[in-house]
Amino acid sequence: MTSRPWYAPLTMIGIVALTTLALVAPAELRARQRPIVADFAPPMTPSEAQAIVAAARAAERAQRIEQMQQQGGQDAVPLPAVQNMYFASSGFHISDRTGFLSFWRRNGGELIFGYPISGEMVEDGRIVQYFERARFEYHPEHLGTDYQVMLSLLGNELTQGYDFPDGQPTQGRIYFPETRQTLGGKFLKFWQKRGGLRIFGYPISEPFEEISPIDGQMRITQYFERARFEYHPEKLPAFYRQMERANGIMLAGLYEVQLTDLGRQAMQRRGHTPQSTGPMPGAPVWSSALFERRIEVNLSTQMLTAFEGEAPVYRAPVATGRDGFNTPVGTFAVYSKLPIQTMTGSAGGESWYVPDIPWVQYVVGGVALHGTYWHDAWGTGVRMSHGCINLNIDDAEWLYRWTDIGTRVDIIY
Repeated sequence: MTSRPWYAPLTMIGIVALTTLALVAPAELRARQRPIVADFAPPMTPSEAQAIVAAARAAERAQRIEQMQQQGGQDAVPLPAVQNMYFASSGFHISDRTGFLSFWRRNGGELIFGYPISGEMVEDGRIVQYFERARFEYHPEHLGTDYQVMLSLLGNELTQGYDFPDGQPTQGRIYFPETRQTLGGKFLKFWQKRGGLRIFGYPISEPFEEISPIDGQMRITQYFERARFEYHPEKLPAFYRQMERANGIMLAGLYEVQLTDLGRQAMQRRGHTPQSTGPMPGAPVWSSALFERRIEVNLSTQMLTAFEGEAPVYRAPVATGRDGFNTPVGTFAVYSKLPIQTMTGSAGGESWYVPDIPWVQYVVGGVALHGTYWHDAWGTGVRMSHGCINLNIDDAEWLYRWTDIGTRVDIIY
């Protein structure tokens, strides 16, 4: 299978269709736009899309104002600067008095750390807070630096007495002399993508099979200084696993690699049984929709960043339109979402059949954010789409679940 299976132009989008949804771009950026051929046919007309976006944005703002007024605020403006957020799912707050809230939001949030399962407390003379998968530590001696908040070495703490054999340097795996262990495959990709050394620490074991505390099944597992990884291959659907093998590439499902509850285990081992006191007066109930959400796609770096207010909360590599099919530059909005789509047809002397394209979000005309399973060139600088913004499947799913109709999308150089 080649790097361009089935992928052929579907529809010609004129400049009028592009600018109907876009805000006016700077002249130098407009000059770089050109009529493009998109990967997908637009699911609706530009005027219909514009109306849907306007209605969705108005409803979201009204909801945000109502939530703030219920909690004593006047409008939505103060939200990004709040000191406390209440997490109804676990019954605890995260505060920014120590920087814990900002650290949680900017470094993976629920996906990496889970929800808070305690309030702030003092252990061994230091302020800490427990989360499902981690323990945060406040280091006032590093106030205002990247080390103000650090993660406890819970992997080390909970594996005391384990005798992990040393790993051996082999091709395709990174060897860490600090712990004499190696890291490769999907665990390496996850480690690099989700935080690396700062969030997970060094590996302290090789991969091995162990009973999962998540589902009780035997799972491939690897321990790190601050985390424990488990491999759940069934979380990447069988069709995409087949495409991995057929194309010799590496894809990722959002929950294919999972982190286990080291924070909960450590808290129980220390005998803590914190009780929720309910929401504090004026503390908003956590929701990403409390903040103004937007997506920025940088065509120069081939990287996407998702923002809540001014806080970057997610980053992902992308592959965008090749020359002649350039991804349009401007300010757009998500106007249609499909969890899966099959594309068939013929145009320009080419024919295509592309089944099961996951997590599709249209942002202008036939240009969409979507998962991709026929290449793994995201972030490499290789631009191969017909205008769409290609993502790995895990990133496409995360964005799909995070956005709403009307979420702003800035495409820039």
